[in-house]
Amino acid sequence: MLDHLEVCIDNIESLHFAQQSGATRIELCSSLALGGLTPSFGFMKQAARRANVPVYAMIRPRQGDFLFSDEDIEIMLADIHAARNAGLQGVVIGVLNAQGEVDNDILRSLMKEAQRLGVTFHRAIDQCVNPFAALDNIISAGCERVLTSGLEANALAGIDTIAEMVKFSGERLSIMAGAGVTSDNVAKIIRKTGVKEVHLSGKTTRPSKMVNYSKQAYMGNADVDDFSVPVTSVEKVSAVLRALK
Repeated sequence: MLDHLEVCIDNIESLHFAQQSGATRIELCSSLALGGLTPSFGFMKQAARRANVPVYAMIRPRQGDFLFSDEDIEIMLADIHAARNAGLQGVVIGVLNAQGEVDNDILRSLMKEAQRLGVTFHRAIDQCVNPFAALDNIISAGCERVLTSGLEANALAGIDTIAEMVKFSGERLSIMAGAGVTSDNVAKIIRKTGVKEVHLSGKTTRPSKMVNYSKQAYMGNADVDDFSVPVTSVEKVSAVLRALK
């Protein structure tokens, strides 16, 4: 039995699509193409106003690994404060040390700032050298859940490890499977692992609504089409729910 279908989004248009398709929780990000970064305060506030399900903000100040500097941590603490002030229900965090372990001191500092907010520890755990020691630390810190692909590129490939994580954590922590979850594999992932929460983006694109524009300039890499807008697909997310019924 699935308790939560979490959909990650990086624009307000996708919030409406995610809710329409049956999402029970939203992970709010910027730059999903980079794995998800912290959303702006304005985005947080608008999502809080428009959402009818819980919204958790990604707290990740930059792309790359999860070994953060003191300045990075200052930014993360301020962003957690912003998420609370925006009226969101939770935050999504993850911090490691240079040895590929959970940084307990920093995690506890972030948890202290996040008091009264729900907390998910994200896929930083998939870069840990010992995920079960990491789970013990995450549980001790007071997180609600962990998002994981079982240390593999996607949840289907990591299905055996996810199942072990579910058994190891028991009632102490919810394990949420994510990365590459689709209507084709979600039932198998849930059946084989015992997870009660799954996470997906269900991304598609829509064409720009602009009528006239120059095609010569690029806002970033030339291989990224600035006039193809990434959005959540109602059909892809709805199909996951149908696959479970």
